Amino acid sequence: MIKQLFFLSLTMLFFSCGNETEHVKVLQGNAFGTTYAIQYFSDVPLEAEKGIDSVFYLVNKSVSTYIPKSDISLINLGDTTVVTDNIFKEVFRISETVFTNSKGYFDPTIGVLRNAYGFGDEKPLERIDSVTLDSLREFVGFRKVKILSNGTVRKDHPEIYFDFNAVAKGYGIDLIGRFLENQGVENYLIELGGELLAKGKNVEKNKPWLAGVEAVDSEVENRTASAVIKLENKAMASSGNYRKFRIDEHSGQKYVHTINPLTGRAQQSDVTSATVVAPNCALADAYATTFMAMGLERSKQLLPTLDEVEAYLTYVDADNNPKVFITEGFQELISE
Repeated sequence: MIKQLFFLSLTMLFFSCGNETEHVKVLQGNAFGTTYAIQYFSDVPLEAEKGIDSVFYLVNKSVSTYIPKSDISLINLGDTTVVTDNIFKEVFRISETVFTNSKGYFDPTIGVLRNAYGFGDEKPLERIDSVTLDSLREFVGFRKVKILSNGTVRKDHPEIYFDFNAVAKGYGIDLIGRFLENQGVENYLIELGGELLAKGKNVEKNKPWLAGVEAVDSEVENRTASAVIKLENKAMASSGNYRKFRIDEHSGQKYVHTINPLTGRAQQSDVTSATVVAPNCALADAYATTFMAMGLERSKQLLPTLDEVEAYLTYVDADNNPKVFITEGFQELISE
């Protein structure tokens, strides 16, 4: 199995029909280092597995840092001759949009920092002091990279390391949805590593697809939901640091996997988990990571400016008490 391509911070439970009937088709398997389950309704036989496998292959070939010969791996190594494909370009474009909207709190050039802290595909640094951090931050900044008209990538510094983990898995899910829709499928639910894309409805029940937001205190072997929402033509993704962190064996310092690109530090903000509903999974994926880095107040300021993006944020207040912030649009999705 390919090593884990994307980090999953918060798993979501999804609810729908239990058994396959003559109307609903169910596909399950492994991809991106995690599992997937796809339910769709179709009266026409489809060779869906082959098409889905092709999507996974193309995404990995383009933006997987765990595949040595992928486009992104070669670019990270300094190969300036790589001509990027449409997947790389679209992931880059989506990342640029979220980078701009968040004023830099989302930045896919944090790869050198992620590797340094031990959350990437390279051995972590033994010591990260202020001098080391300042040096690494020189190689971080989305304004320091550009896709040229001929499709190649220009980096201001060869050391700049792309890491699209916070958007590419969601984008891969969106591509699977496009494939199904191109085959005439109008009603489906895709779940991959806890991220969801729903179109149409659960035809068998004649109801919207339902998805559960996993509670922060949920146990790995006994997951519970803090809320159940209706997903109609929307995607949902989550991020959280309560399971994904690393304790440095030398300093005892706790590093969380959400890195603040503006400071370079892998420290917990007051937001402990972020669940986002958006028109597509790439945006939901990216903004879930963004809100983790921004913290509550900045996230509350950004959310009203975003079209069709809603959030369920758990956080701790000044007295370290657990709290929940829910946007009005997200509240309307909660199933009674």
